[in-house]
Amino acid sequence: MKRNTLITLAAGVIAASSWIPVAQAQDSMYMPSLTYRTGPFAGGGTPFADGYADYFNMLNERDGGINGVKIVVDECETAYNTQKGVECYEATKGNGALAYSPLSTGITLALIPKAPVDEIPIFSMGYGLSAAAAGEQFPWTFVYPASYWNQLSSILKYIDSNGGIAGKKIGFIYLDVGYGKEPIPVLDQLADSMGFEVAKFPVGVKEMQNQGSQWLNVRKERPDWMIMWGWGAMNPTAIKEAAKIRYPLDKFIGNWWAGSHSDLKAVGETGKGYLAANFSGIGQDFPAVQDMLKYVVNEGKSKVASADDVGNVLYNRGMFNAVVLAEAIRVAQEMTGKKVISGADMRDGLEAIDLNQERLTELGLEGFTGSVKGSCADHEGGGSIFIQQWTGSDWEKVSDLIPPMADVVRPLLEEAAESYVADKPDWQSQSCS
Repeated sequence: MKRNTLITLAAGVIAASSWIPVAQAQDSMYMPSLTYRTGPFAGGGTPFADGYADYFNMLNERDGGINGVKIVVDECETAYNTQKGVECYEATKGNGALAYSPLSTGITLALIPKAPVDEIPIFSMGYGLSAAAAGEQFPWTFVYPASYWNQLSSILKYIDSNGGIAGKKIGFIYLDVGYGKEPIPVLDQLADSMGFEVAKFPVGVKEMQNQGSQWLNVRKERPDWMIMWGWGAMNPTAIKEAAKIRYPLDKFIGNWWAGSHSDLKAVGETGKGYLAANFSGIGQDFPAVQDMLKYVVNEGKSKVASADDVGNVLYNRGMFNAVVLAEAIRVAQEMTGKKVISGADMRDGLEAIDLNQERLTELGLEGFTGSVKGSCADHEGGGSIFIQQWTGSDWEKVSDLIPPMADVVRPLLEEAAESYVADKPDWQSQSCS
């Protein structure tokens, strides 16, 4: 009898699980969340996932969703593994997925060809394939607020504004995977046009916590500035090694994935002076963040370990990812007149997004980031970055917004986009004239 009862209960669970998506399709919208709360990069993936989920949940709790339609956030764990990321995509795309944020360059590259077939946009926020900024060739992929290539150009502008860059040697230490190598083509091009020398220091995944040889080479090369394209354990290790050889940390700049609280809290006072790029606001002093605390975190509806972690760099970055997607949903609802939109509608909403400063203020994010405006041709949004500096215990903003060298980088992005699709005769592009 007990066995029969268990079988009946199991059958009920299976029936319920097969019924839920149908019910959700009528009164909610489905947003998959590809997370990595496990694996070698969990220290960065976890706060990002928390901020992402908490923003959508805040909209659900405070506003009843977006125009009365709640968002269902469904996490699928990838452990930053490309194969697992693709498996998550295949397992969830049929649930009415509106967009995917892969949170990995490898997963992004694997999903880009699938997006036009399944009509579900890919939103790789400030990472992935830089060439996807060219909307003509990549109608289904978006890299708001800035591609890796334009981010690098802003970092180089910052260096140039602090003593000049011509005739200098720029060291580039990077994780030796697709993510770390992504900006190298534009780095080499800008080195020629701006008149600086580049010294490259690759770090293998297995070397992330053992970089003695790389920093011995840095000491030999004596670059005037160092730029880091790192992630996970690579970042605090590199900063400690730089301090060990007495490299001036105020001449060491990480990209926006090498400047989190999880990176620098492990370094503490030793990392004082280290710089990093950022495009999302720091701290809790934003009305939207306060509402996340009020409606979600303080109500025990968040996975965040502590309310003190709310406002940290990667928590706010995950929140901003959700902000862009939520705004695209709202725009798509207005464009279509539908409350429950499709992935194709979402694509159009992303392309028409206009997160200007007035709109950011309305969202409770005044001064949080630079304006982001999309178009058919521009899937990057022209976003600017700022530079932040580690005080020994926290990050502080030390520069104004730095626009990218769009006039120089945009032709390179378009050329790279053309090259990407050149050997793909069935590739779906769009006309933006």
